[in-house]
This record gives sequence, structure tokens and C-alpha cells, in this order.
Amino acid sequence: MGTASSLVSPGEVIEDGYGGEGGEACEIPVEVKPKARLLRSSFRRGPRVIGASFKSTGSVDLEYAAEYERLRKEYEIFRVSKNNEISSMQKKEAKLDDENKRLRAELQALQKTYQKILREREGALEAKYQAMERAATFEHDRDKVKRQFKIFRETKEKEIQDLLRAKRELEAKLQQLHAQGIQVYHPDDSDSDDNRPTVTPAGTQCESWVGGPLGSEPSMGSMMHLQQTLRGPELAHSLIDVEGPFANVSRDDWEAAVASLLLVSPHVSQALSSNTVRCYLISSPDTQEELHIFMQKYSSRLQRLCEARGHFYLNVRFPEEHAASFSLERRQEMEKSSVCVLLLKSSLASSAVEDAEEAFVRNPDGRPLVVYLRTEGEQALPEPTRLLLERVNAADTAAKVQVVDHSGSAEEGAAMIFSQLEKVIKQELLGLEGAEADCKDSGMEEGADEDWGDVLWDLHDEQEQCEAFQQACCTSSPLGLQKYLDRLNDMVAAPPPTPPLLLSGGPGSGKSLLLSKWIELQQKTSPNTLVLYHLVGRPLSTSSEPVLLIKRLTVKLLQHLWSVAGLSMEPSKILEDFPRWLERLSARHHGNIMIIIDSIDQIQNAERHMKWLIDPLPVNVRVVVSVNVETCPHTWRLWPTLHMEPLSPREVRSMVGSECHDLEVQLSKDQEKRLEQHCRSASACSALYVTLLARLLSSCRGRWTLEKLLEQCLLCQDTMSLYRLALQVTLDSLSSQRDRHTTTEMLCLVWASRNGVSESEILELIPDLEFPVLSSVLQQLSKLRILTLVCGLIRFHHLQAWEAVRQEFLSGGDRAVPYRDKLILYFNQKLSQQEVCWRTADELPWLLQQQGEKEKLQLVLLNLLVSQDLYKRGRFWELLCYWQCVGKDRSSMAAQYFESLRQYEQSCQGEDSMKRLACLYETLGRFLRDLGLVSQAVAPLQRSLEIRETALDPDHPSVARSLHQLAAVYVHWRKYEGAEQLYKQALQISENAYGAEHASVARELESLAVLYQKQNKYEEAEKLRKRSVRIRQKTAHQKGHMYGFTLLRRRALQLEELTMGNDSADCAKTLNELGVLYYLQNNLEAARGFLSRSLEMRQRVLGPEHPDCAQSLNNLAALHSERREYQAAEELYQRALELRKAALSPDHPSLAYTLKHLAMLYKRGGKLEKAVPLYELALDIRQKSFGAKHPSVATALVNLAVIYCQLKKHEEALPLYQRALRVYEDTLGPSHPRVGETLKNLAVLSYEEGDFEKAAELYKRAMEIKEAEPSLACGTAPSRHSSNGDTFSLRGPALIPQTPR
Repeated sequence: MGTASSLVSPGEVIEDGYGGEGGEACEIPVEVKPKARLLRSSFRRGPRVIGASFKSTGSVDLEYAAEYERLRKEYEIFRVSKNNEISSMQKKEAKLDDENKRLRAELQALQKTYQKILREREGALEAKYQAMERAATFEHDRDKVKRQFKIFRETKEKEIQDLLRAKRELEAKLQQLHAQGIQVYHPDDSDSDDNRPTVTPAGTQCESWVGGPLGSEPSMGSMMHLQQTLRGPELAHSLIDVEGPFANVSRDDWEAAVASLLLVSPHVSQALSSNTVRCYLISSPDTQEELHIFMQKYSSRLQRLCEARGHFYLNVRFPEEHAASFSLERRQEMEKSSVCVLLLKSSLASSAVEDAEEAFVRNPDGRPLVVYLRTEGEQALPEPTRLLLERVNAADTAAKVQVVDHSGSAEEGAAMIFSQLEKVIKQELLGLEGAEADCKDSGMEEGADEDWGDVLWDLHDEQEQCEAFQQACCTSSPLGLQKYLDRLNDMVAAPPPTPPLLLSGGPGSGKSLLLSKWIELQQKTSPNTLVLYHLVGRPLSTSSEPVLLIKRLTVKLLQHLWSVAGLSMEPSKILEDFPRWLERLSARHHGNIMIIIDSIDQIQNAERHMKWLIDPLPVNVRVVVSVNVETCPHTWRLWPTLHMEPLSPREVRSMVGSECHDLEVQLSKDQEKRLEQHCRSASACSALYVTLLARLLSSCRGRWTLEKLLEQCLLCQDTMSLYRLALQVTLDSLSSQRDRHTTTEMLCLVWASRNGVSESEILELIPDLEFPVLSSVLQQLSKLRILTLVCGLIRFHHLQAWEAVRQEFLSGGDRAVPYRDKLILYFNQKLSQQEVCWRTADELPWLLQQQGEKEKLQLVLLNLLVSQDLYKRGRFWELLCYWQCVGKDRSSMAAQYFESLRQYEQSCQGEDSMKRLACLYETLGRFLRDLGLVSQAVAPLQRSLEIRETALDPDHPSVARSLHQLAAVYVHWRKYEGAEQLYKQALQISENAYGAEHASVARELESLAVLYQKQNKYEEAEKLRKRSVRIRQKTAHQKGHMYGFTLLRRRALQLEELTMGNDSADCAKTLNELGVLYYLQNNLEAARGFLSRSLEMRQRVLGPEHPDCAQSLNNLAALHSERREYQAAEELYQRALELRKAALSPDHPSLAYTLKHLAMLYKRGGKLEKAVPLYELALDIRQKSFGAKHPSVATALVNLAVIYCQLKKHEEALPLYQRALRVYEDTLGPSHPRVGETLKNLAVLSYEEGDFEKAAELYKRAMEIKEAEPSLACGTAPSRHSSNGDTFSLRGPALIPQTPR
């Protein structure tokens, strides 16, 4: 059959058997049925073939052909459609290619434009920077030219004034000569052959004048002398210079005494040796039990007492079995002791008798003395003991020996010894007035920066400087020092302007000794010269911190300007502002200003931090710095230089001979010659080397003979090797291996510490070290110039001694790490016991930083007491450096402090802890403000204010401090109105608490003056500033200097009584201030005595009706109220109120002050009816004084409303609350905490009236304000205290239960 395709193919000719016409096969359209059409065309085109069936053979093939055709047509259609799609896509592609080319061209054009603009921008920025640099350079040059011109003008003006002054003085002398009848002839008119003037008294023969011509100009030296003689009273020519500023005081010497006290040297009792309370204990064998109990149980309490006030405590005791071997050490320790205690019962050992004779008989006035005598019934004392007591009694002519007679148990005896010693230490050594003076830290913190609240000052640094200077002054001077002193005087006396003077020399050449002697000489010969000095210790110590150095000098400058308001805590600002303060003081100071910085090259980055040295100095300012010749910066080598030359052979021989003679060592001629030849090299002829060599030769003992020691010394070619030999000799002199080991450990601990280690700390760190051995080793190392005791701390005498210990014991590897770890463990134990003193804050963070333990360092920094101690002592820059070491920025640092303080608050209970908490909040707020995080500083300052108002009293001086700090933040925000209100409120509190002429009042006045100046209210600012200066000048002679605290206040009272007599208004005012001070320290007995004396004196001097008597009455009433003696307090308040009503105007604020306190007393005693009229009158006075829209008026409204509520007079209380609410919202803002407290009181009032819906609404608003307060860690600060000043909060039933957050 075949397929359909084999039957008919397109283009084939089909043969017709019947003679019909042939046909050509054609394509069949799809829509035509191929079968029917083929049939029709077949029958139409030809006859039927005979013998074939068309149906059977052609129909199937035609069906396949049709299917094929259909598929082919579908394919063709698909192909055509796809071709059409491809063509359209090609057209689109071509179109997109064209668009892409266009966009690429546009992009290239934009890129070219961008590059052009970028180049133009970079060029503009470069031009801007160049312009700024040119402007800065121009401004710097302009300021420099201005300063130079100012210096030139001042120099010439001073020269002109000197000439005119000399001319006037010469004319005055000439007039005096004429008045005496003496005629002075001019040389041209003289008849004599020589050309000299002749002076002829009347009626006498003419004789020649051997001096120069009177008409000649005076020399520069004479002008300087004349200038100095016309500067007012000289301190050196008064009794003050001879007998001290407090021995003989008169009105004429007050200015000189004040100038002396304003040098801001720390006031430390002369009974304290190097900041340490040294208690020398002498005991008999039968009082060992009392001694053991005292040392085990009570010594730690005395140690905490002393450390809380910045001193160390040390028990000095030589056991009987070792006393004979340490006779020299006993005598030296006796001389240094602060108090001596003798424990007696029956008999004493010979060594104890010697010590008792020395302390109680030969030198009974050298120190406080205590005798503990244990008796048993009526049993007679042994004869030796009785004779000793008789000798002690005979020597005690001033009745200073305090005897403790006891017949009970040893435990009671130890307690009595402790009680007596505590009293002696407080009263006679530390200067606390009463034995019951409160020694708690909170009290010290409350008043630590009361006088100068914005100045953060480290008293220990200042004391360290003073003691280091005194030690250097007491050192014997080597020969040849006078020539350097003369050259220093000549170089300083050169005409201005002069650059800094450079004192250079090698290590140990005597630069520090020379400067100390020269400073001492300047203070004696030029009392009008202000001398500021700083002695830099070894690198990495606190004395080498540049910011602390400049801040210390700045504060001393500001003291003489009677202003501390402009001092910044920002490190860069401190360095930048120092030259300006120096220029301001130089323009006002009547004498010269000397700035001496020793070892300035030991300061970190000295050249960068001391740029002010390069600028021209003011006319009357001289700067002297000492450097090591090898480490001096190159830019400083152009300054005038005084180089200390090595010692000559003659000077070496004289020094060695002098030292050996003093130490009773005899050298042979040959030995002297060998020493002289050895000391001719440059490294072996320094003053330190020769001194150490001579003292080492005198230490020969044991196996070290003089000849052997001399041979070893001659092998040492420099000071370092000589120091190492001295260490070996010291260790060899010890008797046992244990003593050598403990001495080595002590040296390594001192080396590993930052500022040194105290004797008491050494004894705790090394339990095997006994005190006699420690005393002996320290004295020997001190004689060899290896160790010294400064400010109670054992330190290395020289940097080379520190390096020698490192090479001898700690060279190689990390051998210092165990000693640092031991110190870290020790101070961590102190920290865990909440014994945070200045030593822990100084050492522990630094040690952790050196060890690289950042996590532990962060934990220590988050200890609030450590950070507070560092900040309040002015270590702001150091605190920032520690946090930078940890890797925290300022914001994260603040957040962590917030969280730590919030956790601390949850554990606070009791009034003392709340006081401490308030101080911590205030410190945190000030710290954040100095960091620049002003918005975050508001919350802790407000919290501090809340706590103090609630825990203390709304009119407590500490509240004024919180208000002052909060106002400073408002000033930073330029919210001057709010700041003014806070300053005025703080001023009112300070005036009521201390009087109108107190340093705290001056501080508030000065802050208000600065605020008014920012508001362009110059007249008001000038009035306040003048009043502030008058107060500071008037109170300066009462306090002496800014850090005397109670000691100088008590001394000021003695001075007032000496100069004015016991009955004077100023003396009564001082008594009142002392009473207030002790009242704030909770020493109520002492406060009562001073306040009573003040009242009696004022009544005698001023009269019983004077307003000042009302102040004393008011303070006494507060004292009785504190002691819950309400009846006596009420009588005193009423008397004070009557006096103030009679003497003051009806709207005087002091009247409102007394009214409020009397009303509070009535309220406390339940006499509400009596309190109402007083509160109403106080409200009326405040409205007249401050206006109706003042926050203090709103406070008075709330107080009155609370009384009405307690009396169930709700209708009268409601308008008062509403009015107070409006005033608070208008003045303080709708979200202030006081608004929330008032809303809470209104809610309680509505609840008691039955309006529960309104009560719930008001309470909800109050809670929203409470929750919206700035939290301490971006949350809410839980508070149990009110923030509403002196208002009272109503306590009612809970309205809405609070869900825990």
C-alpha cells in the first residue's frame, strides 16, 4: 500500500489512464477538508480507473497526508510568529542599544562634571585650611606682638616710675638736708681744686663728700632697691618673720600674715612626722596582756581614724628581747614619735626605763604623753616604779601627762588606753575640737569642699611637695654652691623680657638641692615675691603628670586673684588657660612671681604640654626649670643656661673629708689620694656619687672592712654601680637570711608601687618583717641615699637608686609581676572591706593598668568610692586615662556609672548612708558635666538635691551645694532664669546658715555675678563681684588659707581674741561660725558651747536687742531641736522671732526663715493650730520678697496646704494646692518633680473627699511625671524621697496599685 506520501507528492504529475488531462499536486489549505476536495477533484478530472478501489487505497494515505499538512502548516505558522517576535526583539535591542549609548554618554559627562566639582571642592577646602592657618598664625603673631609690646610698655613705664621715684626720693633727701641747714654746692660753683661737691653744715668748716655726684642718675640696682623699698611693709622686718605669723599679731602686720597664709601650704600638725601618727609603746612585762589586746583589737580602729583624714597610723614598739640591740633606732624613733604611751604595773626592764626617762623626764614637752598604771587594790607599787613615777611627776610642770589608773581586767584596760589615745589623736594631733567629734566619712564628705566647691584640690600632692622641699632644704650643701646661687640671682635680676632660665647638669649633680636652697633664700630675702615651685619625682608618678602640675600651679595663682569661678576641669583647657591666669595675676601682683619646676624633663611629653614656656613672659614673671643635660629638648637649648659643672678635686676631697668626719671614719693619706684620683672622671665626680661614696665607706661592718670596701668602691665607675654595691653591703649587714629576704621584698614592693609604700603597709604586706628590723633597715638605706620617707611613704631617694634596684633584683623577664600582684591583692582587700582611702584610689587602678588587667580595672573604676576619691582630689584627667585604657567612651562610661550607683542606692539604709549617697550623686553629676554630658548630669544632681532635702533639711548648707551645682548646668544650657533662681535660693540658704560674710556666700555671689555678666547685666554683676571680693578678703585672715578646716578656724578665733579682745562683734561672729560647723559635724556639745559663747558675747557687745543675737538664738534653737529638746527650742525660736520682728522689716527673708522653723517645730510637736499663722505669715513674706510667681512661694503654699489637710480643712487647702501647681508649672515646667509631688498631694486630697475618679486621674499624672524623669540608666530612678524642697508630702492610702517594673 505505502504511505500517503508515496501516492501524491507536491509537484508530481499524476497520469490519468483515461486520457484525461494531467494535473499538478497543489497545497491544500488548512481550512479545507482535504478528503472531500480530493474526491471531488478526482471524479472531476478523469474517469475512474478500472480495476482499482479508490476508497481502500487512497483514503488512508490521504488521511496521513492531511495530518502531515496540518502539522506542517502549524509549524510554518509558529515559525513565522517566532520570526516576527525575533524581528521585533531585534528592533527593541537596537533601540535599547541606542538608549544605552546615550545614557553612557550622559554618565561620562556627569562623571567629568563630578570630578571637576570634586577638584574645585578640594581646592576650596585647601584654600580654607590655608586661610585658617594663616589666620591662626596671624592671630598668634598678633597676640605675641601685643604681649611683647605690653611687656615693652610695662618695662619702660616701670623704668620711668623708678626714675621718677628715685628723683622724688633724692629731692626729699635734698630738702631734708636743706632743712637741717646743710648746703650742697654744685661742682661748677665749687671753689676747691678738685671737682667734688662739698657739704657745709651751718657754722662748720666745709668737708668733701666722698660719694658720687647727687645729680647723677641712679643705677639699675639702686632703682630695683628703691622699687622694693616702696612696696609696703616688709615681712622680714616684722615680728612675724621672727616668731611666726601667729605669735605677735597686730593690725599693721595683717596683710603680710595673709600673704604668707595664701601660699596654700597644707596645715599639718607639727606633732606628726611625715604625715604619720607614730605611737611609741613602752610596756612592762606584766602589762603585755593589755598591750596585746590593744594592738590586736584597737590599733585597726585608730588606723581607720587616721586614714579617713589622710594620715597613716603606726605602732612603734621594740620588744624587750631585742631592745638592747636597737638602741640607736629606739632613740631616733623616739624623736619622731607623735605620742608616747607608758604601760606600768610592777617593774620595768632596763631598756623600757631608758625610753621612759627619755620621753617623760628629759623631754616631757616634746609630744603628748599617756601613762597607764594598773593597780591591784591597795597593794603598794614597787620602789623602782614609784621612783620613776615621782620623776615623771616632777618633770611634768605643765601637767600635760595624762594618767589612766585602772584596777580591773586587761580587756577593760586596753579599752581605756584606746579611749585616751583616740582623744589625744583627735584633739592634739589631728586638731579635732572634741573627743566626741564625729569621725564618719559622711561628715567629712559633706564638708570636704564646702568653702571652694568648684575647686577640686589634692591636699596630699601639695603636702608631698612641701615635705620634699623641706627635706631638700635640710640637706647639707656641698661646697661650691654659693657661686651658682649668685649666678641665679644675677640671671633672674636681668631686665625683662627674659625667657625661662635653664639649669642643666648630669644626673646627681645637685640641681634639686640648688633650686631648693635658692627658693629658701628667695623666700627669706624677698618676702613680696610669690614663689611657686614643683618638684617632679620619678617618671609615671603623680608628680610627673603635666595636667596635675599645671592645675596645681593654676589654683595657687587663682588664690591670689580671690576668684576660682573660671577654673575648668578639661585637661586641654587647663593647659591652655594657665598663661592667661599668669598674665592676669602678674598685672595685679605688686611683687615678682617666680615659677620653679625641677626635673621638668621627667614630665610626660614635656615639650608638648609646656608650650607656654616659649611665649614671652610678663614683666614681673621669672621661670626657672632644671633638666638633665642628656634629655633636654632641643628647642629649649637656646634659653639662657646655667650648667652645673662636675666637682673639682679640691671639692671632692673636702666633701669626702666632711662626710667621713661627721660619721667618725678616718681615712689614711693613701686612701684619700686614691679616692681623689678616682673621682676625676666625669661620671665619678658628681655630688651624689661623692656623697654616696663617703657614706658607703662609713657603713663598713662585718666582713666589709674599710680597705675591702674602698677597693670595691674604686671599681664602681658610675653612680648606678655604686648604688648596687650599697645594696649588697646593706643586705650583708643583716644578721639572718630571713631579714635579707624581707628587705629585698620590701625594696621590690617599693619599686613596683606608683608613689611608694607606707611603713604600716609594709608590715601588713610582709608579716615576717618585724618593726625593729624595718626601722634599722630604713635608717641605713636612708643614710645611703637609697630610700627616703616623704608624706608617710617610703620612696627612692633618686631615680638612679630606683634603676639600681631594678637591675639588682628585677632584671630579666617579668620579675616585677608577683610584687604588683601582691600589692593588687592587698588593696583589693581594703576595697572589699569598704576601706577606700586616697592610697587605694592612687595605687590600685594604676597597678591594674600596668598589669594590663582591663576587666579588673573596669570593676575598680565602677567602685563609686574610688572614682569619687579620684575626682574630688582633682584627678579628672587620670580617671579619663583609665577609662580610655579600658576602651570605653564617655557615654558608655556614664551608663555604667548610672547602673552602679542605682545598685548602690538599693542597699542604702540609714541617714549616714543617705548622706553618702547624696555626695556620690553630686560627684557623678559634676563628673558628667565636666565630661560634656550635660544632659545626663541633671538626673544625679537632682537626685542629690532630693536626698539632702529629705534626709537633712531643706535649709541645710549641703542643699545649697546641690542647688549651686544644678544651677551651673542650667547656665551651660543658657537657661539663665532657672539658674538665677537656683543661685538665689542657694545664696539665701548660705546666708541663713553662715551669715552674710561667709566664703560660701561669696561663692554664690561670684556665680551670680558671672551669670549676670553673661546676660549683659554689667552693673549688677559688678556690685555682686565687689561684695564677693570684700567677703573673701575679710574672711581670709579668719581662716588663713583654704584647706585649714577646723584647725585654722580655731586658730583664727585665737587671733581674733588676741587682737580685739574677747568681747567683739567679729569674734562673736567667728564663734557662731564655729558652732555651725560643729553642728553640721554632729558634734553637738562643742557646737552648743561655741553658740552659747557667741550669744553671750553678742548680747554684751551689741546689746540684747541686736539682730545678730537672733541669729545665735536661731542656731541654738536648731541645736536643741536636733537633740529633741523641743521646749527649749520653742523658747529660743520665739525669742529670735521677737528680735527679728522688732529689728527687721516685716518682709525680710530672715524673718520668714525663723517663722518656718518655728512652724516646723510646732508641727513636729503636734501643735498644728499654732503652726498655721506662722506658715501664713511666712507665705506673705515670701510673696513680698520674691513675688507671687517664685518657686519658694509655691513651696510655702504647699506647706500651708499640708497643715490645712491635717486639720481636715480641705476646702482651704485645695486652692493653695492649685495655685502652687500653677506656679510650679509656669516656673519649673510641667514635667518637674515638684509638679508631680503637688499632683500626688492633690490626689490624696481628692481621695479623702471621695472623688475617686479625679484622684485616680491626678495620681496617674503624678506617676507619669515620675516615670518621665531622667533616669540613671535610661530608665527611671527609684526614689523614696521627695523633691519638693521644704514641702511636706501627704501620705494616704494607695490609690492605684503599681505593677513591678
